[in-house]
Amino acid sequence: MTNHRPDRHGDYGYDAPYALLTFAALGTGSAIASLVSWVQRGRVTAMLGFYGAFFLANAFSFLYTTRRGKFQVWEDILDALHLRGDERVLDMGCGRGAVLTAVARRLPAGRVTGIDLWSTHDQSGNARDVTRHNASLEGVGDRVDIETGDMRALPFPDGTFDIVVSSLAIHNIPSNADRAKAITEAWRVLKPGGRLAIADIRATARYAKTLAELGATGITRRRLGWRFWYGNPLAGTSLVTASKHQ
Repeated sequence: MTNHRPDRHGDYGYDAPYALLTFAALGTGSAIASLVSWVQRGRVTAMLGFYGAFFLANAFSFLYTTRRGKFQVWEDILDALHLRGDERVLDMGCGRGAVLTAVARRLPAGRVTGIDLWSTHDQSGNARDVTRHNASLEGVGDRVDIETGDMRALPFPDGTFDIVVSSLAIHNIPSNADRAKAITEAWRVLKPGGRLAIADIRATARYAKTLAELGATGITRRRLGWRFWYGNPLAGTSLVTASKHQ
């Protein structure tokens, strides 16, 4: 049996690096202020200590998710898809290739295409060349295609892919109307009988609603647990899955 969970060799950066730095700075600053208040017998020691602990806990959770947790959860998601190994898969908003390369390991006779606009605000060091290099480091470069493009207007014909996946990408589109366009595009390029798996931290109820309006079947929406929290449960990730009828 093929081992789908080998050690990763690529560098996948940090998701939303400015948010992580903000949590860490607020936590550290509050903890230092609490210590100073304690030394001076101030009245706000406990309050500042609480904020320090809260923000530092958020920072550690965020760091764990972006460097480890999300990889483990996505392996579980891919396990549940029961890929044959010869599919064509699209990763919408592939970033530096965390999900892209995990999928490629499972496709000895298939291919996975990643598409992104390469925003460094959403992921540190995000660039097409970095993603290509990560695929090479993981030993799957021969099974990966990487495109620059907008999820709202995918440059692929109808019914191109057996599977469409996306991780923490669609919410970065500014408006609900344009997010619906991205979901509609994912549906358009999906083959009859194909499946979608979309993980995101917000707007997933709208994704499910759009898929229902498009005629998707077997729509599910569920929380993915603490390993996929970006700081706390309010920034937890949910998964939407659906199928396209034959």
